[in-house]
Amino acid sequence: MTADNAPRMDNAANPDWWRGAVIYQIYPRSFQDSNGDGVGDLLGIVNRIPYIASLGVDAIWISPFFTSPMKDFGYDVSDYCDVDPMFGSIADFDAVVETAHRFGIRVMIDLVLSHTSDQHPWFKQSASDRSNDKSDWYVWSDPKPDGTAPNNWLSIFGGSAWQWSSRREQYYLHNFLTSQPDLNFHNPDVQTALLDVAQFWLHRGVDGFRLDTINFYTHDAELRDNPPLPKEKRNATIAPAVNPYNHQEHLYDKNRPENLDFLRKLRAVMQPFGAAAVGEVGDAQRGLEIMGEYTRGDDLMQMCYAFEFLAADQPTAQRVVEVMQQVDEVASDGWACWAFSNHDVVRHATRWNLSPAAQRMFATMIMCLRGSVCIYQGEELGLPEADVAYEELQDPYGIEFWPEFKGRDGCRTPMVWDDAEHNAGFSSKPVTWLPVASEHRNLAVAGQERDPGAILHHYRRAISFRHHNRALRVGTHDGLKSSGNVVYFTRTDGDQTIFCVFNISDQQSVFDMPKGDWRTIGSELGSANVSDDGKLHLGPWQVCMALDKSGR
Repeated sequence: MTADNAPRMDNAANPDWWRGAVIYQIYPRSFQDSNGDGVGDLLGIVNRIPYIASLGVDAIWISPFFTSPMKDFGYDVSDYCDVDPMFGSIADFDAVVETAHRFGIRVMIDLVLSHTSDQHPWFKQSASDRSNDKSDWYVWSDPKPDGTAPNNWLSIFGGSAWQWSSRREQYYLHNFLTSQPDLNFHNPDVQTALLDVAQFWLHRGVDGFRLDTINFYTHDAELRDNPPLPKEKRNATIAPAVNPYNHQEHLYDKNRPENLDFLRKLRAVMQPFGAAAVGEVGDAQRGLEIMGEYTRGDDLMQMCYAFEFLAADQPTAQRVVEVMQQVDEVASDGWACWAFSNHDVVRHATRWNLSPAAQRMFATMIMCLRGSVCIYQGEELGLPEADVAYEELQDPYGIEFWPEFKGRDGCRTPMVWDDAEHNAGFSSKPVTWLPVASEHRNLAVAGQERDPGAILHHYRRAISFRHHNRALRVGTHDGLKSSGNVVYFTRTDGDQTIFCVFNISDQQSVFDMPKGDWRTIGSELGSANVSDDGKLHLGPWQVCMALDKSGR
């Protein structure tokens, strides 16, 4: 199969397919190894698409599989238009698209446009001298008179964001590793080249993109210093607390208004394909505000990936209300994409120290929030964070900040398929790229499939419940409030109104339902019954979804 005959979903007939969608994130290194080399690959994904389809998700998001030296596990790209041999071939990718589409699943891929690998031909040429055709494709600057870096910008991976090049006798910008130089989005040729990358994959049949670090694309052309951020305003939403990156207000190294021009161009490229994009907004102070800016109107991004529920602290009822109300204020016509876990944070089962009942409550709640939803591989199994020993670490971030921050390897260990198989069914190789976590084996897919009470089935039921109730997928939300540990709101679309209540605690709670003719729905998710006197008796971590019968 070639790009010319790539199978397509009918996105034109359903241009809002992304709105309210449930997206399953695949970290390909750790999903399924098909060739016995200890590393997951694209054909492994093909083999597991029937399982993904059984979850009922609308789309998959595949983390980077492009050619890369793998200093940051694929987020350092050396060829945007090819597959790294570790993961397979272009033909294997085509097989992923064909198989996913055959099962009714759309395919989104992770585009890393803000930076490349230092092994990318563009950077090699740019770094060779100051006068070549790509000399300004990256962010280069002369040193200060005393030889120090041009300004105070910091790398999110630690240390200065500037690296000295002895060949050019200049510094280049890297918001991440020194091996990940930032592209210069002020250069129109760079923008054109990146839009061509998007075109390449759209022609191969992808349905959309997850845009890595979307707010890092453009920098301040004057290279002004970031101001300090007062201690009381700091948080560890996108960088660990021990990282001095949190000590700055990031006004100039990212979040620049010029970003919008490129996003409009990218949307124009995607439009004929009916493709959608979700942008990852990494900012600890202005994340939701930027989400509103980037998803406003109909010529920017459809969705942005918010970090508010990826934080270290379990969200309280009050916090859930604050976040959702803030979205209404700053992104009234925008669209959020919510997640509790991903490949960069401690799995939320561990991060929030959740009991099995609490995990189920949060799974139900995220399926009732206004916005789209991302679930991360293994989340549907209730996997905790794996404990990876220092000598087995692969993540440079964890190695840099150990032991105060152990890095991201604990959420990236291999998927567990069958406890009866070698390496829980992930790989036939004795040693895998990260070890299969022993604490995960009893949560493997095969065992949960046999257990009707397993959390895997709860996720399936929650996803199905969302899909069967249009108000939850695309409806408005109103009356967002909290009372003690209880959060409640109404979702409405047309004549369907659903009142949603969640007890975010391990204590019982009594709640007075609003006046109305309510019928409990979602009993398969443990939804509590409304008593005749209008009172709702919620057990620990219990939920209630009630349908307004007058609207039917």
